[in-house]
Amino acid sequence: MGTGGRSGLRPGRGNAEGVTAGKGKTDEATVTSTTAASASCQYRCIECNQEAKELYRDYNHGVLKITICKSCQKPVDKYIEYDPVIILINAILCKAQAYRHILFNTKINMHGKLCVFCLLCEAYLRWWQLQDSSRSIDPDDFIRYAKEWDFYRMFAIASLEQTAYFIGIFTFLWIERPIKAKEKLNFTLLLKALLLSSYGKLLLIPAVIWEHDYTPLCLRLIKVFVLTSNFQAIRVTLNINRKLTFLAILSGLLVESTMVYFFQRMEWAVGSDCAIYKSQDF
Repeated sequence: MGTGGRSGLRPGRGNAEGVTAGKGKTDEATVTSTTAASASCQYRCIECNQEAKELYRDYNHGVLKITICKSCQKPVDKYIEYDPVIILINAILCKAQAYRHILFNTKINMHGKLCVFCLLCEAYLRWWQLQDSSRSIDPDDFIRYAKEWDFYRMFAIASLEQTAYFIGIFTFLWIERPIKAKEKLNFTLLLKALLLSSYGKLLLIPAVIWEHDYTPLCLRLIKVFVLTSNFQAIRVTLNINRKLTFLAILSGLLVESTMVYFFQRMEWAVGSDCAIYKSQDF
């Protein structure tokens, strides 16, 4: 879940004196706004979620000043001064300010690649469990090709289940939101937020590497972490209360569980541990 400033430029911390000295020469200062992009691209205050036209101003001689929010009188985005590692730690802690910084005030276009990689991790985990439960000593090439197609099948199942989960969330939010508010419901941004907040699935790889520490409890904890991140992403993106967000997550899980039940009825085995992983989370 990559982070960082909007354009890679980080304001200095010790420029307060330069800003003060330059106040008397406002007529000579050339103010460069960071909103050189399209006018439709609005930033957000990470504290109060109000729209802002800029994150900082660049005066002459490299003097930078963070913009103060007119609503809460706090810096619009303090994270533009922070290192990416600090931002990532705050995102892991599910802080709303970090999520607003990542979703609204940065240009991150890796959500598609991250989604594919997370699905590959989940598919590999299921495939590994399936092979572990049905090992064969037959070295025939046909057996190896069959195992390869099993991995593709696990990837397809994981993709369909995640799609069902997202459809459940979107459907609930579309039905619940008032008619006037439906025009402001940005499904594209919400989908991006959900994909980025699912980065916790990357933890499935260590669960496979350290096989001696692998337990169904570990899978449940990973699932809970992913759901918590999704919960915070929905709440921050749509600026709704916790109750509606919780119901949206439950709706997604309900549709996903229906898809899992369908696969089980079709006898598309995904491994006993994966069945526990999917059916006993909530």
